[in-house]
Amino acid sequence: MNSSVVRYTLGQVLKIESALLLLPCVVALIYFDRNGIYFLIVAAMCGLLGFGMTLVKPSSNVFYLKEGCIITSLSWILLSFFGCLPFYLSDSIPSITDALFETISGFTTTGASILSEVESLSKSITFWRCFTHWIGGMGVLVFLLAIIPIGGGSQINIMKAESPGPSVGKLVPKIRSTARILYIIYFVLTIIEIIFLALGKMPLFEAINTATATAGTGGFGVKNDSLTSYSPYIQWVVTIFMILFGVNFNAYYLLLFKQFKKAFTMEEVVHYFAIILIAIAIIFTRIVGNYQYAADALRDTAFQVASIITTTGFSTADFDKWPAVCQTVLVFLMFIGACAGSTGGGIKVSRLIILRKTIIKEMTSYIHPKSIKKLKMDDKPVEHEVLRATNVFFITFILIFSVSILLIAIDGKDLVTNFTAVAATMNNIGPGLSTVGPTQNFSHFSMFSKYILMFDMIAGRLELFPLLMLFHPELWKEMYSHYIRKIQ
Repeated sequence: MNSSVVRYTLGQVLKIESALLLLPCVVALIYFDRNGIYFLIVAAMCGLLGFGMTLVKPSSNVFYLKEGCIITSLSWILLSFFGCLPFYLSDSIPSITDALFETISGFTTTGASILSEVESLSKSITFWRCFTHWIGGMGVLVFLLAIIPIGGGSQINIMKAESPGPSVGKLVPKIRSTARILYIIYFVLTIIEIIFLALGKMPLFEAINTATATAGTGGFGVKNDSLTSYSPYIQWVVTIFMILFGVNFNAYYLLLFKQFKKAFTMEEVVHYFAIILIAIAIIFTRIVGNYQYAADALRDTAFQVASIITTTGFSTADFDKWPAVCQTVLVFLMFIGACAGSTGGGIKVSRLIILRKTIIKEMTSYIHPKSIKKLKMDDKPVEHEVLRATNVFFITFILIFSVSILLIAIDGKDLVTNFTAVAATMNNIGPGLSTVGPTQNFSHFSMFSKYILMFDMIAGRLELFPLLMLFHPELWKEMYSHYIRKIQ
């Protein structure tokens, strides 16, 4: 175990968070917001601690996937702990558990909130709350890789641990260049959305916050009714950009280099848009009769489908009151999620494609026992390692999901609430149904249940295994042995 590179990288993460915490300070200066002092205090704490942890460089920059998982898990825990302090210190969220819940929900781009009233929050607090989505959307470690050279060829192990999807590839030969390209695309799309929102006469501050929450597919809003009170134009803009941020970013890379055929025929992207269109068609036909104008029904349908499948969590309608078939479709979309290599959560479309092809292959082997057929995606063979990882992911997901429902059931809430609360947090969506529906929040859960749901949020964002690695006894044994050898 290369503990020195773990310590050094965590220090770099804290220094990045220190710099990011200065942005709400700027917002506080612009709006004469006294809460800016708390961000300054926490920024100083992160900076000093990060500086201390990076004073001594690691003796070896080489590390493996286990170190990558540890770095990733601890980074997100540290980010969330220090990120919640301004909420707590400013008394915007008086409970440290609730402040931590809100911050983890922000960084993991879940959007599940314990706040029933957000319009009274100060400008700096509102900005930080929404901006955590943007930080967590592409991943802070991907950002770290884009600006700081770490570990030579070992960088891929951080990308594997933090990036969503069954497999992680490089857009270009160098990981650092790949990280930069991803962040450039991410940043440019965010700016474009801000411009379109501003053209719809949305105030600039609200446009920035809405765009950063959309980009990270998070869902924290600046109004109590989410986006319900905004104009149809703004709702359509957000709908389109939610869908765009749920697309595999590899497709944008291909478009940049004019490889249009490859971009538009990516198997996962084609399935992603097909699922969206089918879901819209089903829900629209069921709710259109309840609307005076079909255009309003179509807008609400498209918005909610886009919001749920991309795991953003914004709302323009109380879908908890929609017919059962519509709610069922939305619950399915919660689990499907967006594309791998996007900022969206959920199981991911690519995994479901692999699962479908695996089932068909297994059925074919019953008919033709001696046939040998290689699974392919985009005309490329799917490696056995990816198949194995996908199958293990599904098993682990179901296990954690089931145990989580059982544990929060202690609170005595109804099954729909418990089921969709875990689904909403593990898939990083935000709203569920019943008492965690789009007009409700998570404040009524006990402290114990909130920590279970916080675990689910981080596990879902990191795709389970990087966080589960922290509970592997062999890892702690190895770390203990390492420190004993150093002392001797």
